[in-house]
Amino acid sequence: MDGDTIKVSINGGPTQTVRIIGVDTPETKDPRKPVMCYGAEATAKTQELIDLAGGHVQLEKDVSETDKYDRLLRYVWLIHPDGKRMLNEELVKGGYAQSSTYPPDVKYQDLFVSAQREAREQGRGLWGACGSFGVPAATKAPETSVAPPAPTQEPAAGGNCDPSYPGVCIPPPPPDLDCKDVSYRRFAVVAPDPHRFDSDHDGIGCET
Repeated sequence: MDGDTIKVSINGGPTQTVRIIGVDTPETKDPRKPVMCYGAEATAKTQELIDLAGGHVQLEKDVSETDKYDRLLRYVWLIHPDGKRMLNEELVKGGYAQSSTYPPDVKYQDLFVSAQREAREQGRGLWGACGSFGVPAATKAPETSVAPPAPTQEPAAGGNCDPSYPGVCIPPPPPDLDCKDVSYRRFAVVAPDPHRFDSDHDGIGCET
């Protein structure tokens, strides 16, 4: 298990791997990538939240059944005496994960984008400790820094991805792209937004 992947047994059946939908936690186990800053903390937080729920969760499917690695794609609900909380949202809200949009599984993406904006503004979790998502584990935000480093300092993960659009992979210009040119909708946007996807400056791109 890591921050965005858990093992479950459904109704006493064989153990299956669940990929938590709509969020990404810093990488810790992919041999192709370095261990990312705040990855260990994210893994520990996921385990802590599941333990607090007594190890029992409810799974909710969106559109897709599995991903290309044959992992179940699910929203994970934690059951508490005072009600249910969604693990996906709790991780983003606490700064342990970033919102990550993978259509067509976008039922709660507005919720995750809003939670990420709040966590980033408050400097929670990785946003305060690391400055941005995806930096190597050895990297920490400077102690004298009041605000997180500018997003342009964030290395592109897995290809030519513009850091103004964390959670999705959209290349920087040229060419200039419009919403009709990309498949993502309602994704997080930070300055400088070179493609101008966030026309109303509310931190969400391609809302329609």
